Amino acid sequence: MNSPISVTTLNTQIKSLLETTFIQVYVEGEISNLTYHNSGHIYFSIKDANSTISCVMFRGNAKYLKFQLEVGQKINISGNITVYAPRGNYQLLCNKIEPSGKGALALAFEQLKEKLDAKGYFKAEIKKTLPKYPKKIALVTSPTGAAIEDMKKVATHRWPLVEFILIPTLVQGEGSAFDISNSIKYADSLNCDVMIVGRGGGSIEDLWAFNEEIVANAIYEAKTPIISAVGHEVDYLISDFVADVRAATPSNAIEIALPDINEHRMYLDNVSNEYQNRFNNILLNKQQKLTNLKTLFIQNSIESKFEYIQSEIKMLKSSFRTDLIQKINSTQNELNLFNSTFKNSISSILSKSQSQLDLLKSSYEMNHPDKKDKNGFVQISKENKIISMDTISIGDKIELQSPKYIATCTVNNLEKQ
Repeated sequence: MNSPISVTTLNTQIKSLLETTFIQVYVEGEISNLTYHNSGHIYFSIKDANSTISCVMFRGNAKYLKFQLEVGQKINISGNITVYAPRGNYQLLCNKIEPSGKGALALAFEQLKEKLDAKGYFKAEIKKTLPKYPKKIALVTSPTGAAIEDMKKVATHRWPLVEFILIPTLVQGEGSAFDISNSIKYADSLNCDVMIVGRGGGSIEDLWAFNEEIVANAIYEAKTPIISAVGHEVDYLISDFVADVRAATPSNAIEIALPDINEHRMYLDNVSNEYQNRFNNILLNKQQKLTNLKTLFIQNSIESKFEYIQSEIKMLKSSFRTDLIQKINSTQNELNLFNSTFKNSISSILSKSQSQLDLLKSSYEMNHPDKKDKNGFVQISKENKIISMDTISIGDKIELQSPKYIATCTVNNLEKQ
């Protein structure tokens, strides 16, 4: 019968057997009992429907973990089996952990995005406004990359008046996130008008430093307006969401930050033309007003008034003469008409009077007493008035007259025949 071995020996033999047999394992399971230790180590278990195994990821490997482990999360682990001999416990020593069905970087991106969104890093109301005419721009980027040359070229053509301050920064690899964060803090202390944080294109791993929380914090805490310009149009990083403005590329960041000098030249040309047109219109209006005032002044001057009065006098004289001549002619015509009428009237009157006179003469001649001296005929008068026999009464004193004699008689008898 063999001699018994010690517990330590047994555990040592088991440790040697397991660690040499399961040198490389690749296992899938669901996280439980998760603990992030102050030392930087991560302790947890993975399980399936029937079993559980303890796991540990030491600090040296944990610092390369791109995402945050969470209870209930399904993961794939690459590692090996190790045994803790003093307790006889075996566990899975994790070298690399990937989320099951999803890339680690994609999951880390979503986790950090949700975390920062919950903290209010992406709120539109906290975004700072870019100045319209920046005089000084800080560039947080690599001094050797193509991005800096592209930005300088665009700036030269777009707005050469701007001053750039380059903050040489490590933009990929180990320690790049820490360096970007420090560069942002330093640039923020330079009192620049705008800060551009970015780099040219690359793989997601190359750009990953701009997805780190330390960079997001530096951008959020900066007082200077920041444009995030990382990668290409299709690349969206955490820095894009936290920054005040996102640019598709570093060149696009310059286009956003700077005004277009050609547009301003055209604008100035338009303003100059508009100014000249308005100035010419004002001069033309003033000239027209001056001409009108001059004309009005001339019209209302003493000389003009005298000339007007003189012309009025001449016109009145001419009118008076014309009227006078017309009146004289009219009066003359009236006089001629009157003379003609008067002559005709006088002639008619004279003719009529002559006719009457001739009639009276004829009557007189016919009734002349000398021609009435006939036997038996006398003229009867009373009180020197010739009367007829019809007016005589008995006792009247009458006179019987003939051309040669007057007889005074008293009527004693009066008989009607």
